[in-house]
Amino acid sequence: MIDEPLYLKKIVVVGAGGWGTALALLLKNKGYSPVLYSYDSQLIESIKQTRQNLIYLKDIEIEDLELSSDSECVNQADVVINTVPTQFIRQFYKKNNINLTNKILINGSKGLENETFHTISQIFTSEYNVHLETSNNKNLAKSVQDLFSTELFRVYTATDLIGCEIGGSLKNVIAIASGIVSGMGIGDNARAALITRGLAEITRLGVQLGANPMTFSGLSGLGDLFVTCDSKHSRNRTFGERIGMGQSTSQILFENKMVTEGVYTSKSAYLLSLKLGIDLPITYQVYSIIYENKKPTDAIKDLFNRDAKQEIY
Repeated sequence: MIDEPLYLKKIVVVGAGGWGTALALLLKNKGYSPVLYSYDSQLIESIKQTRQNLIYLKDIEIEDLELSSDSECVNQADVVINTVPTQFIRQFYKKNNINLTNKILINGSKGLENETFHTISQIFTSEYNVHLETSNNKNLAKSVQDLFSTELFRVYTATDLIGCEIGGSLKNVIAIASGIVSGMGIGDNARAALITRGLAEITRLGVQLGANPMTFSGLSGLGDLFVTCDSKHSRNRTFGERIGMGQSTSQILFENKMVTEGVYTSKSAYLLSLKLGIDLPITYQVYSIIYENKKPTDAIKDLFNRDAKQEIY
């Protein structure tokens, strides 16, 4: 039951990376009163002093936004917006003594957890006894839609939770592959084919896990895949480009302050594909390049030398 609009409730955005900061600013600019929380007290203090998030969201003025490094603000919240990267969620809320009982949890992160292969909703339901009412309750989903919608930020609702999560997770892996091809100077036709076949991989895995195949033709499938593979602002594409230009994975990760989720998801997705007996050839090659130091030129050769197939299979 929703006894009042979500914007009248106490809202806390967990995680002051670029995405968390952007979401908090979006809500603040709508006239709401969100709190942006990070366990990193130095980061919070820096934002207070400079009125910018110099590490994760440069050149954006941050005025009149409530900031906190005290996890008690999360415990007192009614609505928690999670932007903690996937691989750190399971321990983050425990380590910071955050209680998620009786809260509306809105997830803003993407990825598959290593070892367990869990999606983010599965992490929260298994570890913190969070219920999936937001995704299944149309009225609550509409309230979340209204909370974020603006003249410049259009939000849609959907009920295919697993499809949205798989689309949002694996697109980062395909974006790394797209970046590698771009960094190697291979042409647009090859990138277009790779992105298209990448969407086929995402759909294949998603359907096996119970998703509606139509989901992958929508915003959380094709839409998210396209922008992540094509945008110069995409961390995953940029990561791949640097590999394609000859830099090592370890060097790129060492220099990168922000989490590149596709690096972790490539491992989860590849190992999950082995468990389920699903063919994910692009994902496998990305995994091999990152974790087995395979040369990108060899990875491309292996993709082209696979047995010929019909397009739809």
